[in-house]
Amino acid sequence: MKEMEILGANRFETFTKTRDGSRAVVERDGMILLSHETVSGWWLVPGGGLEEGETPEECCVREVEEETGLIVRPVKHFLTLHEYYEEYCYTSYYFICEAAGSGQMRLTDAEKRRGLEPRWIPLEEAVEIFSKHQSYADVSEEKRGSYLREYTALQEYLNNR
Repeated sequence: MKEMEILGANRFETFTKTRDGSRAVVERDGMILLSHETVSGWWLVPGGGLEEGETPEECCVREVEEETGLIVRPVKHFLTLHEYYEEYCYTSYYFICEAAGSGQMRLTDAEKRRGLEPRWIPLEEAVEIFSKHQSYADVSEEKRGSYLREYTALQEYLNNR
């Protein structure tokens, strides 16, 4: 398992807030499962924040089912990524996962408003989408950072499969 950092241009000298989450890389026949926000056009690796008392693995399974309806089994924790933006330190635990069954999507109201949908796309296309992270630098530090995080994770995934 590799540990990496991303330092946002807008980071403060010290961070006072933290948020931990888990994300799942699920590949099948050269296709990768992503969450697509149809309203904004954003793409993300499925995942979200840890709830109190939850392990990163449990969070990964729960978040993927909630966002995509797919039940997964974490096979390997391959990356821990720490991101620093403003006063925050975000820690994301990335897992290689296998599909283990079908569950039920349970989107939050915010996810419904954003038009969140699960999509299988070619892995190379996902890497290409996230590789454009720097093109958002002047538009949205949040999108630039999210895409840089996902690009970094997919590059590490490709090095570990």
